[in-house]
Amino acid sequence: MSTQEIPSRSDFRERAKANDVAVARLIGFEAKNIADGRATVTLAAGPQHANPMGTLHGGILCDIADAAMGIAFASTLAPEESFTTVELKINFFRPVWQAQLKAEGSVVQRGRTIGYVECTIVDEENRLVAKAASTCMVLRGQKATGR
Repeated sequence: MSTQEIPSRSDFRERAKANDVAVARLIGFEAKNIADGRATVTLAAGPQHANPMGTLHGGILCDIADAAMGIAFASTLAPEESFTTVELKINFFRPVWQAQLKAEGSVVQRGRTIGYVECTIVDEENRLVAKAASTCMVLRGQKATGR
């Protein structure tokens, strides 16, 4: 096990806004325009993101959609709240080899405990690449501790 300190969950909003997120560095995406139940994630997709057939791996699209939706949902949380994603669905509409992708997440419905979030992913020509949706659950008290 690494001796590297794991950042506390309490500052996850600040890390997202500062693009200080390990998976973002690994994949190469960047969060932008985070506010009021909305967030944008951008990615310069290239050969490093290819599946065995040479097109962009669907998991990469899932990652940027999940990030955009999660950051959008996190922007609605009170300081003592955290959340978890309980469901994620994605539809792929066009193959990508190399493109500037933009994933825009927005909270459609935010209840006290459950929220529904959608994401649209487009390329630099504004062509629809994929659409995703997720259900998020707000965590409070002990359930939010350490998350």
